[in-house]
Amino acid sequence: VQLQAFGGGLVQAGGALRLSCAVSGRTFSNYVMGWFRQAPGKEREFVAAISRNGVITRYVDSVKGRFTISRDNAKNTVYLQMNSLSPEDTAVYYCAAERSSTEYYVKVGGGYDYWGQGTQVTVSS
Repeated sequence: VQLQAFGGGLVQAGGALRLSCAVSGRTFSNYVMGWFRQAPGKEREFVAAISRNGVITRYVDSVKGRFTISRDNAKNTVYLQMNSLSPEDTAVYYCAAERSSTEYYVKVGGGYDYWGQGTQVTVSS
């Protein structure tokens, strides 16, 4: 499975970005998808996850109400819409995938099988 994240960039505080992660190599709809981020000097942290069918989502508390994870199984792509960005959201954002036999399962936290290369998000104050 290959994952490629893109859509990062420089944005002012209060602005918005939408990250995309294109997946190839396997049947996308068989995979739980997640977004993680790593800020300079910090450990990588879980941001959001979505079930295979897109019905179930989970978020870290710090992004609830601001970020939305979604997926388009026809396009083999998962998205992270990020609104009301703050400098604390500055990080490299990674998408991740894990095969699951359950349509409604979401994986919160690490341990995903496959990872993308990351895309930089910088929020200026």
